[in-house]
Amino acid sequence: MRAYVGLGANLGDARAAVRAAIEALDRIEGTRVVARSSLWRSAPVDAQGPDFVNAVVALQTRLDAETLLERLQTIEEVQGRQRPYRNAPRTLDLDLLLWGDRVASSPALTLPHPRLQLRRFVLEPLAEIAPDLVLPGLGPLAPWRAAAASQRVERLADG
Repeated sequence: MRAYVGLGANLGDARAAVRAAIEALDRIEGTRVVARSSLWRSAPVDAQGPDFVNAVVALQTRLDAETLLERLQTIEEVQGRQRPYRNAPRTLDLDLLLWGDRVASSPALTLPHPRLQLRRFVLEPLAEIAPDLVLPGLGPLAPWRAAAASQRVERLADG
């Protein structure tokens, strides 16, 4: 199954944290990274703190969505993720954006990830690695990217 994961960090060495997380994703059993975006900088949305470093990876996985999400949360914990309050600054944030064309809503997992179509810091790196992607239940990326164009994001040169 093809899955897409959004990565972000804005505490400590955020670039190193995102790069290390990409390596950790590639080590998940039954899963491999098949594409990765550049690193992008974005201002926090609905939060305070320093700018984020963001990326998106495409995975090929044999894991079901719930198990993959558990593995993502384990990687976050290993890298020191704490959740003191909603939208707190973070050492690492891994979001399961898409898992195939599945549309789901449960207390543990919502697919596609909530608000991904409204967040330029997700849409730009996602479009970089999958420009023709159609978001399940939401449609093509292009109109969503255009709607979010006023949000400040910047591709990092060393990303």
